Amino acid sequence: MDTNAKKTLVIGATEKSGRYANLAAYSLLRHGHEIELLGLKEGQIEGNTIHIGEPALEDIDTVTMYVGPQNQPQLYDYIKSLKPRRVIFNPGAENPEFEKQLQAEGIEPIEACTLVMLSIGTY
Repeated sequence: MDTNAKKTLVIGATEKSGRYANLAAYSLLRHGHEIELLGLKEGQIEGNTIHIGEPALEDIDTVTMYVGPQNQPQLYDYIKSLKPRRVIFNPGAENPEFEKQLQAEGIEPIEACTLVMLSIGTY
């Protein structure tokens, strides 16, 4: 296992190829990161289960958001309870209100694209 691997929760995960959350899951795996998946429908990506609801997860370093700000409020407490080091708001998921809440909890909000970060080595 890569010592720089960051266990990442992909929120908005889907089996639909071509969706950014799906592409990110595959890219994270290719780059040696362990993934957890949270979506609206159960499924699988490369043998990793897409969970629904609020699964009990541990050691989440990074949460990467692929849901729009209008669908994020019900996730606020859950995400904060995971105590990730950072939350990446991918294009279209930016949410200044939630970003302020995260900062208050000591969690770093980042407005960036997970796919770009992986491809240029800044993940």
